[in-house]
Amino acid sequence: MKPLTSAISKVDYLTTALGISDDKIDEATKLKQSLGASLERTLVSMGALEEKQLPYLYAALYQSKVLPLNAKVLASETITTILSTLNSEFLLTAGAVPITLEDNVLSLAICSLEQWSLIDYLRLLPLTIHYLFCTNKQLALLKEQYEINWQTAQQSQDGQQYVGEGEIERLKELAQGAPTVSFVNHLVAEGVKLGASDLHIEPVGDRYRARYRVDGILHEADAIPQNLQLAVISRIKILSGMDIAEKRRPQDGKIETRANNIDLDIRCSSLPLGEGESMVMRFLIKSSVQYDLATLGYEDDLAERIQADLKKTAGVILMTGPTGSGKTTSLYSYLNQLNRPEIKIITLEDPIEYQLEGINQVQINNDIGFDFAKGLRSIVRQDPDVIMVGEIRDNETARIALQSALTGHLVFSTVHTNDAATAYTRLLDLGVQEYLLNAALVSILAQRLVRKLCDCAQIKSAEDISALANQYDLTALAKQYGVDNIELKNVAGCDKCGHTGFQGRVALLEYLPCDNEIKQLPKNETFFHEAAEYMKRNNLRSLKQDGYLKAIKGQTTLEEVLRVAG
Repeated sequence: MKPLTSAISKVDYLTTALGISDDKIDEATKLKQSLGASLERTLVSMGALEEKQLPYLYAALYQSKVLPLNAKVLASETITTILSTLNSEFLLTAGAVPITLEDNVLSLAICSLEQWSLIDYLRLLPLTIHYLFCTNKQLALLKEQYEINWQTAQQSQDGQQYVGEGEIERLKELAQGAPTVSFVNHLVAEGVKLGASDLHIEPVGDRYRARYRVDGILHEADAIPQNLQLAVISRIKILSGMDIAEKRRPQDGKIETRANNIDLDIRCSSLPLGEGESMVMRFLIKSSVQYDLATLGYEDDLAERIQADLKKTAGVILMTGPTGSGKTTSLYSYLNQLNRPEIKIITLEDPIEYQLEGINQVQINNDIGFDFAKGLRSIVRQDPDVIMVGEIRDNETARIALQSALTGHLVFSTVHTNDAATAYTRLLDLGVQEYLLNAALVSILAQRLVRKLCDCAQIKSAEDISALANQYDLTALAKQYGVDNIELKNVAGCDKCGHTGFQGRVALLEYLPCDNEIKQLPKNETFFHEAAEYMKRNNLRSLKQDGYLKAIKGQTTLEEVLRVAG
């Protein structure tokens, strides 16, 4: 066992490594006796120190390590071989959980070394002890996992059959247990805190991992304890109204909850995999769509064009882009601007992602045959002024949407294409007549989302800016759009952005007006090239050029633009 002598002074580490001021140290020193707590715990109580920093403090003090995020407890088979050596009940009560046992070396997850009874017990063990420091929350989850494995090991020794976790009643019991409830609530609350759009829970090898999608990029979340994994999936199924016993078919569900004082709708989707189930939870927050076009990141010239389109009383405005490119958020923002008492707006969605006050929102239900086409036929009989169709997927929906525009409705919808011009090709492939497209379409917008630089970003050197400006022809672009200084920036990182260098996202936009010149172009294999030439003549940017413009204004990086629109 390692000696319990500190490698450095606790106060030195708090001030130099963790940045605690001398004033806070003095204040905590005066308070700790009255609180009956250690200096560092007093600092946590004062809010001067985060609990998640404590493992790093103790690891530095005692020349040990911090518990890895994916750490697992001893398997039941290993526990069976050492039941006579370890007093598991005492270890768990004293605040230590065995993690690994190899070559007479026992690694223990532990929050602190304040329990002398535990230290005395460990000294008597015929093992070398390595400490892995963790937070109280991590320790609680590991204890729950270890207790299950420990009980399994005892039952195995007694010749009893262990009830498998696949049993439905046991899963329900585990799903309602305090550790599972606490862990799922923690995952949701942490996702809201990080501003995540999705939470992915999926099997990887012999474990389940959780990942948040923040600003379009997946980040690893806290590890799910091995024996809570099925319970976590089961709890999400129960909360979202899915069938807990069904593991062979995909399922969808919805959770309405509140986290961090924010009302939240969570769309849940389960998908059977070869080695388990994948669960994706999409976080939908109402406040996140109360945006104007400037907040979305639209440049002034394009925002003016779109504002003009929104004043039209009839026609179709199409938004294109892949899943997760912000199409729905943009369309909802357009609807918010049109949402006035004198205008009736009806939407047809699958699913309804955000509840918008003053707007009639209709949910598609394919189980009863109520699809976009049937819903759209019913909507036009409700005397709307503005219609939003969530997605054009087939000929009938496209035809009714375009015909509705010709009868005096302003229609918004989305199609899945890579850019604005190919929306024509997509609709023609669905069997829509070219004359109908020419008569009904007002404009087509293609959109992508890039991560926005945090305030901590730093301007590149003059030499780097010059080289990149020549490589990507940025000087001409800056001159064309009246940008005096090219401010390409480097990613930095700070506490505010979680040391990623980015915070939030901004939209790249490609705008194609469906004016007379576009209508006269034949919609054949040459249309894409001729539409690109038309955009150049009319000072309209492609997605990549709009990204370059944002990069030279210091809003994002060239690398990010090329990642998304390259």
